Amino acid sequence: MIYELLIGLRYTRAQPREGAANRFISFIALISMLGLALGVAALIVVLSVMNGFQKELRERILGVVSHVQISSESGELADWAKVVQGAAQHPRVRAAAPYVQAQGMLSFDGQVRGMMVRGILPEAEDKVADFARHMKSGQLTQLTPGEFGIVLGSELARALRARPGDKITLLAPQGLVTPAAILPRMKQFRVIGIFEAGMFEFDSGLALIHMDDAQRLYRMDDRVSGVRVKLDDLFAAPKVGRELLRLLDTDAWVSDWTRSHANFFRAVEIEKRMMFLILLLIVAVAAFNIVSTLVMAVQDKRADIAILRTLGASPRSIMTIFVVQGTLIGVAGLLAGVAGGVALALNIDVVVPALERMLGMNFLAKEVYYISDLPSDLHWGDVGTISVVSFVLTLLATLYPSWRASRTLPAEALRYE
Repeated sequence: MIYELLIGLRYTRAQPREGAANRFISFIALISMLGLALGVAALIVVLSVMNGFQKELRERILGVVSHVQISSESGELADWAKVVQGAAQHPRVRAAAPYVQAQGMLSFDGQVRGMMVRGILPEAEDKVADFARHMKSGQLTQLTPGEFGIVLGSELARALRARPGDKITLLAPQGLVTPAAILPRMKQFRVIGIFEAGMFEFDSGLALIHMDDAQRLYRMDDRVSGVRVKLDDLFAAPKVGRELLRLLDTDAWVSDWTRSHANFFRAVEIEKRMMFLILLLIVAVAAFNIVSTLVMAVQDKRADIAILRTLGASPRSIMTIFVVQGTLIGVAGLLAGVAGGVALALNIDVVVPALERMLGMNFLAKEVYYISDLPSDLHWGDVGTISVVSFVLTLLATLYPSWRASRTLPAEALRYE
């Protein structure tokens, strides 16, 4: 083992006989190590929680919004059966379902609410969306053609004060032309179910009816608004969308979930990056505390440095000794932080409830937040990035004090010894 590493290891830990000054320097090194460990652990946990929230929101949105939507520029797709068959030929497509989507207004018990009406085929919709697991009451299969049943979002039902079994009035913007005036088209629907997707946008502004009833109400004959497609990999949606556009032998417009909710997911990604940079400052502060540790160590070891220089040690060797000392402090803190952060991120579903019981409070109350549990999704790529960046900061923090140590003149250091 090279002597620079041996001396660096010796300087990192204090011996009882080495005096109070050396023990104090070792105490400061321990504080720097703990600070770095806490910073790294906090960064890993926070990024894991943000990944968990991002994944949870993505799943909730895609439980209502399909991976890919195929429609036409006119807003009505006539040969939708051909489009469904063509889309099913793609190897990455799991299912496809037609839909009718239009604006409408619901009226019940003196309350009026505007919303989006979506006409679906229940048996096909269950393959491209997750409404079935979001149903609070009733089932999608209860939507049968000709019976004019409707499924409301939970917030929409609450605003209308409607319950399953109630009959509500749906007003369509397409009017009936009469000699007297243009009258709105109205139809009574019976509430057969309520869903709660966990996204206010859908829970407060979406109602589901059978596709045949929607086509009859909005006078679309056999036409639909488009076809919803579910893929085996949601992140392949942009690529598969372009391939479907070339595959389909029809004039169609293809959109995917990354476009329809681009601003939302971009905002989440920007927030994640900003949190990474902000929390990285904690790691930087802890890493640069090593500077003060090494400066004190260099000042305390001036006589040792001078003796090593007189024995033939080069300035580069002196610099290596203190780089080793600072790097050992940083690596020890980094490893402790990674171990603690990973352990906490993987067990946050156990730690947070325990803290809530101990403190007697809920961090995410169900009455306020749709996501009441703190999710965590650990990405090993994030752990690797944090480890590399933290190590580089630690290494940079050791350079200046080590360089100053290598510039120590033996005669000046030993003058008053």
